[in-house]
Amino acid sequence: MIALIDYGLGNLKSVSKALQVAGAEVKITNNPQEIEKAKAIVLPGVGTFQRGMRNLRKLNLLPVLNDAIEGNKPFLGICLGLQLLFSKSEEDGEHKGLGVIKGKVIKFSGDVKIPHIGWNQTTLHATRYTLHARMFEGIPNNSYFYFVHSYYVEPEDKSVIAATTNYGKEFVSAIAKGNVWGAQFHPEKSDKLGLKILENFLSLCQIS
Repeated sequence: MIALIDYGLGNLKSVSKALQVAGAEVKITNNPQEIEKAKAIVLPGVGTFQRGMRNLRKLNLLPVLNDAIEGNKPFLGICLGLQLLFSKSEEDGEHKGLGVIKGKVIKFSGDVKIPHIGWNQTTLHATRYTLHARMFEGIPNNSYFYFVHSYYVEPEDKSVIAATTNYGKEFVSAIAKGNVWGAQFHPEKSDKLGLKILENFLSLCQIS
């Protein structure tokens, strides 16, 4: 069973449907006991970093999420769910995140339209037999995925970078570290290749 975290900031129906199409049994939940029993966790998210962390705290989900990640349970963060994995965000002031990935979340600047909305290419930073490669297994380099965001992640450790995308500048669009994957794009909105990302995540669940 995949626990799809309901903390008031996710397009849960579309993510749930995509996971089911990929072959998962999905439980939409914010119950710590159900999350603890799940085989894997997916944290979606659309909204602000500050509100996301506030909602997770209010629902008392931080301990169970941290325990799951530290216990090597497969974890996928999507869009805001990726950003919340980082140490801090500069959105509406400085706010502390989950701290799973050292680094920060910063806003696009320069001569680009914000938010970044629509299809864009990903450059893979995957080498054979790595978690990065497993995340993008069967997906050609420079494939298009669907984005909706104004902020992007900047990890301190560049080895976690699985893919980058160009929007005025090169930014990190996917990460992989241990049992944790994160995508700035929306796999559930990215047609067949997005579905393939979710299938690859389910494969990670079977191996873990």
